[in-house]
Amino acid sequence: MKKTRDILFLCQYFYPEYISSATLPLQTAQALVSAGFSVSALCGYPREYRRMDDSDIPFEETYEGIEIKRLRYLQLDRASKMGRLINQFSFTASALSRLAYLRRFRAVIVYSNPPILPLVAVLASLLFGTTVVFVSYDVYPEIAEAMGYVAPRSVISLVMSFINKLVFRKSRKVIALSNEMKELLTRTRDPRESDQIEVIPNWYPDEFSKVSSSLISNPVLQNIRERNKLVVSYFGNMGICQDLDTIVKAIGELRNQKDIHFLFAGHGSKMEDLKAAIEKGVLDNVTVLGFLHGYDFWEALSISDCFIVSLEKNVTGLAVPSKTYTYMMAGKPVIAIMEESTDIAQDLLAHKAGFVVEHGNSGKLAMVLQGLRDSDLQRQSMGQNCRRLYMEQYTTEKCTQKYVELFREILEA
Repeated sequence: MKKTRDILFLCQYFYPEYISSATLPLQTAQALVSAGFSVSALCGYPREYRRMDDSDIPFEETYEGIEIKRLRYLQLDRASKMGRLINQFSFTASALSRLAYLRRFRAVIVYSNPPILPLVAVLASLLFGTTVVFVSYDVYPEIAEAMGYVAPRSVISLVMSFINKLVFRKSRKVIALSNEMKELLTRTRDPRESDQIEVIPNWYPDEFSKVSSSLISNPVLQNIRERNKLVVSYFGNMGICQDLDTIVKAIGELRNQKDIHFLFAGHGSKMEDLKAAIEKGVLDNVTVLGFLHGYDFWEALSISDCFIVSLEKNVTGLAVPSKTYTYMMAGKPVIAIMEESTDIAQDLLAHKAGFVVEHGNSGKLAMVLQGLRDSDLQRQSMGQNCRRLYMEQYTTEKCTQKYVELFREILEA
């Protein structure tokens, strides 16, 4: 059968869902359409991450030149491990049932979440000669083992290892999100060619004009801003990959500093631990909100004076916190609790755009925050440097253009 379209995005989340694993593929697809490629998406039907006003979403539609097909699959509560596993297997099975659809495409771009989904792209490569581009958001099974989801050398771990080695053998290109991830993949996956793995970081759209607005309409956020000298924010995932222990200890050390307030918003297993500590009265200088988007998120960025991003020590190279680029876009200092060898830490230090704190060093984190509270000049200078770093390296246009160049190389060769 003659291939009639250029590129298929194979991913669980896509438009109109609002989490980054949906918005990043969408923005990549939009850039490819603008560059002249014919683009489609095969994704899951939105449920958990859809906005309240997203009613009657069709199973098939064309959005900004992208042909979208949405699949039914089981969507259980993601708070439990079993629920997440069932969701992932269900979506992969649904995508597999549409395998014949993939023969229409010259190339398929597939993402590492769910971790077994790339097997569908591999089958398309074997059966139809489809070119595969694999985007490694997380590295499996290593990250699942590090976080205690699966035991090393268990059946699930061995199956994941087999799938990932097969994906590497059949992928024309593998995208790593950072240099430390590329180094780990090169060391553990034995890539076919020296240039098989390319580094393309994630990004965030430039919404600086919305973030810099001084008008705050959300009463909770308005109250936080008015009552505090320094608002320290952490948004996004608060799961087992994130080092929240160091942050919580620093919060406790600063509990008598009544003009420093911590704002958390997002989702994840450790979010419940935060809420429990607040209810017990252990933490009283903290506000915890749910997932924010739209105006509420822009206003939350606006009232923040600095941001914290973190990764547990044993997941360096296995994942990259993409919220960092949101913080850089907002033009506020960023404090990274992670290994100094990571791209994010190196960027912050080289551009004097923030601080790097060692895991467990809550005293240093508390000291850094007090210094930011006491120095308007330091906050302003570091914020400007962060914004400059974002404009130089992490805008949507700069990062998605790398995907455009990649597919030109692959499809126009």
